[in-house]
Amino acid sequence: MKINKAVFLDKDGTLIPDIPYNTNPDLITLSPYAVKGLKRLMKSGYLLIVISNQPGLAFGYIRKEEIFEIEQKLNSLLNMHGIYLSGFYYCPHHPKGIIKEFSIVCDCRKPKSGLLIEAARIHNINLSDSWMIGDILDDIESGNRVGCRTLLLNNGNETIWKMNNQRTPDCIVSDINHAAEYILIHDNYERQQNRI
Repeated sequence: MKINKAVFLDKDGTLIPDIPYNTNPDLITLSPYAVKGLKRLMKSGYLLIVISNQPGLAFGYIRKEEIFEIEQKLNSLLNMHGIYLSGFYYCPHHPKGIIKEFSIVCDCRKPKSGLLIEAARIHNINLSDSWMIGDILDDIESGNRVGCRTLLLNNGNETIWKMNNQRTPDCIVSDINHAAEYILIHDNYERQQNRI
């Protein structure tokens, strides 16, 4: 069975602009330069997988059906540009939620890495050959915990800069295309080192 490499993408604030607890698919747009960067990553053999915290389910702000509609809209926007997601994983939990089934401490809510582990198992992904891109340090910690390389999209969404080894990205980037450029330069460097 083929071993895959992936780029895991946070959704809100990374792949699309962050509109808190949005339930309207018509408001979804792709982040600037996302199309260019994602095309480059797909062309280089990376699976593209969304990893997202969706605590609005636990707080009763959004329903599973609405998450599905948002996923469909996101796929539609990407497919128009020849970009295809290999997976869309989200955590519905929050320990302070009001919907009982979702109001738990779980292993899938970032900064924990349960969704990355699940995606890696399902898609046969080597996590050490993969990357996590997100706009807050919880995204970075989630990737670092399982050995992914990590890129922080510095768009102003991170407001609590509590840094430690697990919360330190490999690089801070301005957008998804910049992230793709960094990843591809890194891959090229590794290929050259392996030839020596």
